[in-house]
Amino acid sequence: MRSVLDNITVIELTQALAGPYCTMMLGDLGADVIKIERPPKGDQSRGWGPPFLAGESAYFLSTNRNKRGMTLNLKEPAAREIMHRLIERADVFVTNLPRQSSRRANGADWETLHALNPRLVYCSITGYGTTGPYAERGGYDVIAQGESGLMSLTGEVDGDPIRYPIPIADVTTGIYSAFAIVASLLARERTGEGQFLDMALLDSQISWLTNVAGNYFATGERPPRLGNAHPTIVPYQPFRARDKHFIVGVGSERLWKKFCAVLGMADTLTDDPRFATNSDRLAHRQELIALLEEIFVREDADVWVERFGAAGIPCGPINFVDEALAHPQALHRGVIVELEHPLIGTVRSLGNPMHFSHTSITYRLPPPMLGQHTDEILRELGYDEQGIRELRERGAV
Repeated sequence: MRSVLDNITVIELTQALAGPYCTMMLGDLGADVIKIERPPKGDQSRGWGPPFLAGESAYFLSTNRNKRGMTLNLKEPAAREIMHRLIERADVFVTNLPRQSSRRANGADWETLHALNPRLVYCSITGYGTTGPYAERGGYDVIAQGESGLMSLTGEVDGDPIRYPIPIADVTTGIYSAFAIVASLLARERTGEGQFLDMALLDSQISWLTNVAGNYFATGERPPRLGNAHPTIVPYQPFRARDKHFIVGVGSERLWKKFCAVLGMADTLTDDPRFATNSDRLAHRQELIALLEEIFVREDADVWVERFGAAGIPCGPINFVDEALAHPQALHRGVIVELEHPLIGTVRSLGNPMHFSHTSITYRLPPPMLGQHTDEILRELGYDEQGIRELRERGAV
């Protein structure tokens, strides 16, 4: 099967996570992604460890498959010329250089690249975007989590704000950027023109507020921190069983009746006016949860999961990471990808969650070693061995 982005070339000038995650997704969709790194150290995430595998950081390995890697010292005019030659034949350029001055200094600003290739889709990923009072300010995932309002909602009711344990702002921005790029390529088919995409961590992170923002718009009240409880559905949260935690979601009155039947309390709970409707249960949340907590500690989590599952009530165990990665359904869906790396041997990463009936996700290349494909790409641009040697002597690559 063909891939969605066959014959699409992506030039990546990013590091850390949001940009590399975006371009990895494009690579999974079949694009030829060329990752440009600065010698001698490359992407800063190459140094983010331990753990390291044969000198390669596990962090870098997790977000850089399906790419060819080359090094360019963009302070050198000859290196900027190479990048511009790549741009002339490229479809997409992705950068997370945060300031217009740095983009211009590296010959990587929109105006320059658009003039070279009007069909180019140019994606800028920054903390705050390229316009507005915070433009040009550096941004990091954890800062976006705080400024977006998300951390005001995390943690226990009477506890401190808690950072989401994975870089959710970076990942979200990477996903939105990939989505915007594919949409821009579709638009280009109609107009023949590329365009500038202005993607920001703060924008992407605020988008997670969804229903919480909706509640605020409706009431004008600051949303409270609820810990693991749902703001508008009860019961819809984790519970401690005899051996460990599990989670159950009772999202309708039909499920509530089934839930009560599984507990053997179809008469007592459903007839109790405090719990008759979801609105009633919300008003009497503490009383209901206290009652349920006393019941659930009498059996192991697997017992409750089996009973609720048999009744068609959404539920599941709260798995540790190793348990989640060994989940039979996740394995069936291809959650783990294995690729052969020249130094490490088999290297594993998380698979792409998209599934197509007629166009396939492909896993072709392991994360590149620093500058691994530099000579190969230069030859494709028409440089001979003497020219490549001279570029190395000048420190351009």
